[in-house]
Amino acid sequence: MAILGSVLKSTTKYASRLNKDLNTQNVKSQEKQLKKLLVKAKGTEFGKKYGFSEMLRSENITKTFREKVPIFDYDLMYSMYWHKTLSGVENVSWPGKISRFALTSGTTGSSSKRIPVSEPMIQSIKRSAMRQLLGLCYLDIKAEFYEKDILFLGGSTTLTQINDQFEGDLSGILTNDVPYWLSPFSKPDKKIRAISDWGEKIEKIVQSAPDWDIGVIAGVPSWVQIMIERIMEHHKLDSIFEIWPDLKIYVHGGVSFDPYVLRFNELFDNRVVYLDTYLCSEGFFAYQPTTSDSLHLLLNHGIYYEFIPFNAENFDENGELRNFNSGIGLSEVRENVDYALLITTNSGAWRYLIGDTIRFKCLNTYKIKVTGRTKHFLSLVGEHLSVDNMTEALTRIAYKLGIEIPEFAVLGETYRSGFGHRWFLGCDQKVSEEKIRILLDEQLKYLNDDYRIERAFGLTDVHIHIIPTRLFYDFMKIKDKYGAQHKFPRVLKGKLAEDWMEFISIVHLPFNPRLLIH
Repeated sequence: MAILGSVLKSTTKYASRLNKDLNTQNVKSQEKQLKKLLVKAKGTEFGKKYGFSEMLRSENITKTFREKVPIFDYDLMYSMYWHKTLSGVENVSWPGKISRFALTSGTTGSSSKRIPVSEPMIQSIKRSAMRQLLGLCYLDIKAEFYEKDILFLGGSTTLTQINDQFEGDLSGILTNDVPYWLSPFSKPDKKIRAISDWGEKIEKIVQSAPDWDIGVIAGVPSWVQIMIERIMEHHKLDSIFEIWPDLKIYVHGGVSFDPYVLRFNELFDNRVVYLDTYLCSEGFFAYQPTTSDSLHLLLNHGIYYEFIPFNAENFDENGELRNFNSGIGLSEVRENVDYALLITTNSGAWRYLIGDTIRFKCLNTYKIKVTGRTKHFLSLVGEHLSVDNMTEALTRIAYKLGIEIPEFAVLGETYRSGFGHRWFLGCDQKVSEEKIRILLDEQLKYLNDDYRIERAFGLTDVHIHIIPTRLFYDFMKIKDKYGAQHKFPRVLKGKLAEDWMEFISIVHLPFNPRLLIH
């Protein structure tokens, strides 16, 4: 009998009682979070400027906070405050000195942002991740499972030192500081985790894979798929379970999992439980408990949320905020409405427009769905096509035809006759582009009334290009955005769209890359 496994399982059951508060979180939890953040930061430069001490004495703290503190995006936060934090100045927007900064992946081709990561934020993220893992006790898993290894497929743990501060991938910052009791079960080892070259890291993992006894995998779907397929190819396996017979949990995040489900069901033979997470450089916002089918917003983990209805009144056609008095609190949100997310965190982000959009699926338990990005949508003539619409339409088509479309991108074009969408779909199976075009058009009309209306008027053309999936990753290599922390943007605009069209014209399709691109 696995004595250690039995102890860990018993401990997990006991500790899982901490998770019960996930079902008791409410508006009051958020009000307490805001008050804690204001108290903590009242002596900072930011807190003094916006009168946190006086704010804490007001009758309605949340209302006063919304009235007194403006909305910030990264550029404004950086130009006014975070450039000082990066220079080593203490007590700027959060108490003390911030010594670690997460480099965001940004969109392919764009420069990375440096997000302050305070010690309280690190602890909040660890606590959230641990609570999700503690939920494993609700699954019918034998004690032996708790002695299996956990494979974290993340960025490099090698951080760049600038003066006495460090910057790097958030996944690297976190996995470089694994709890001591978890270290013996954590894979890959420190030497492999420190490798910055993604291709080299994957090959090291592939070589070491048979030496590990993996029970849980955590990582972005596209890169985990590449890793699993590479392991099977290299070791000539018919199934990953030949070397990892006790693999039972896959924790994913970063992108919608829907386009990858078919392939993962094949790779894992429908024997693995999938758990979603919503973790980014700014914080850990939500996770999927083992007892739920959705992400649950975390309301008492160091983050205060506000929401801006994502519509034409509040955002322009480029996704830029136009109404700076449009934020609402948790008590005012409604189900099935898309909201841009505003966060205030224990790393010194205040009313920070993160750029993601979410939708509440159930307000009783604060179930959410991440629906896209404020700047990753198409609305050339008012079609208001979101990434969520795109992903759902392509997922339905993939299921219908029994194919895989794990990667895709779309851009808008202008012609003399009107406007059009040009789609690039990563698919390695033979399929008719015309058939996909018809099905995609039908699905988008069904999912989006604005799209259906505009297809009869200004939106005159829809073009489909089926390309090898590897081309998406090859482009990311060229842009030096290759690895677990990077995601291919679903909507291409401006210079990025031009670069993509030129790349495709060289490696795959013979058309003019200098079309009029939005």
